[in-house]
Amino acid sequence: MKPPPIGRIPALFLLVAAFNTSACGDTQGSASTPRPGDRSEAREIGGGFAGGELPVYPALTIPSDAPTVAFLGDSITAGLHLGAEHSFAGVLQREFAASGTPFRLINAGVSGDTSAGGRRRLPTVLSQNPDVVVIALGANNGLRAMSIEALETDLRAIVAGVEEHGAHSLLLGIQAPPNLGTYAVKFEALYATLANEVGIAFVPRFLDGVGGVHELNLNDGIHPNVEGHKRLAANITPK
Repeated sequence: MKPPPIGRIPALFLLVAAFNTSACGDTQGSASTPRPGDRSEAREIGGGFAGGELPVYPALTIPSDAPTVAFLGDSITAGLHLGAEHSFAGVLQREFAASGTPFRLINAGVSGDTSAGGRRRLPTVLSQNPDVVVIALGANNGLRAMSIEALETDLRAIVAGVEEHGAHSLLLGIQAPPNLGTYAVKFEALYATLANEVGIAFVPRFLDGVGGVHELNLNDGIHPNVEGHKRLAANITPK
């Protein structure tokens, strides 16, 4: 199915689609993975820059026996235009540490990535021995109206790879632009169906409360701001 011309897709639909990722004393508890959401790279992309100064957070001390959580996703996971420390993954790490359940963080968000890209990168993520892999992929598939069958194949392969490694999966539900009709319905349903079939934790519509909310997004109208990422973290926390 070919995507409609971008100019015909309302901005809100684009927004929803683009939205819908060890020794004791390890600083930040983060693995040394590429961080495409770092400010240095984000500033080259343009359009969605954060206004004003970004919060500066103190370094975390993560115990050596803390579990490792990897976030496999795209620009939202990476914290594009902000930096990975301001992404929902970074928010979750700080909040869980404050509540007495710290974890070591691997932010494996890559801007523009599709499910196929995440599948290709999975072995690198698993080589760092995560205990949990949060799967936040498919927004770029939906934005481009790519094959739902291919998306399902990729997601199933990712979940199977995580299970084979002995880790747990948490799947985040994504939506395609609603004006794509039946495609959008089937796209969203895929996530719940897959999660139920394989028996993994699932967050439906994890961008609820952020997608389309002006004050929770940057000027590009696509990527969450600092407060938006806090809301995304709150959507995920119960799972």
